[in-house]
Amino acid sequence: MIFTLTVKCVWGPYLKNECIRVIEIKQDASLYALHAAIQDAVEFGRDHPFEFYTANSDSPFAQKHWLTEQKAWEDKEDDWHTITLEDIWPLGRKKLYYLFDFGDQWTFEIRKARGEKDASRCASYPRVIQSIGSNPEQYPGFCE
Repeated sequence: MIFTLTVKCVWGPYLKNECIRVIEIKQDASLYALHAAIQDAVEFGRDHPFEFYTANSDSPFAQKHWLTEQKAWEDKEDDWHTITLEDIWPLGRKKLYYLFDFGDQWTFEIRKARGEKDASRCASYPRVIQSIGSNPEQYPGFCE
């Protein structure tokens, strides 16, 4: 089965325009796979640690409920490979957030559409099915 997730960048130091990506992903995909899908969708480099958490309000800055109890990054990364999307949903009144780069604190709100659908044999997942707005610049003004 496939989940349809709306991923919206809600905060970032260089966020200037709306950035929303709708991603189809298998329900048994890991949080690490979702991390990779978001990174690809906004064309960020996978060069910083990340975290997933839930919050009870419409603010990504409300009290956070971390999805792993691990303290060391290596242990958290192991958890991101084992926690699946179907382990998380339904969330009830909570929302899922993805925090990338603990210095810049890029924050993405992730909402799941109601229901699931069968995977298409012709499609490769995860995949972006809709893009609204341009990608934020991860490092504006830096030359590569």
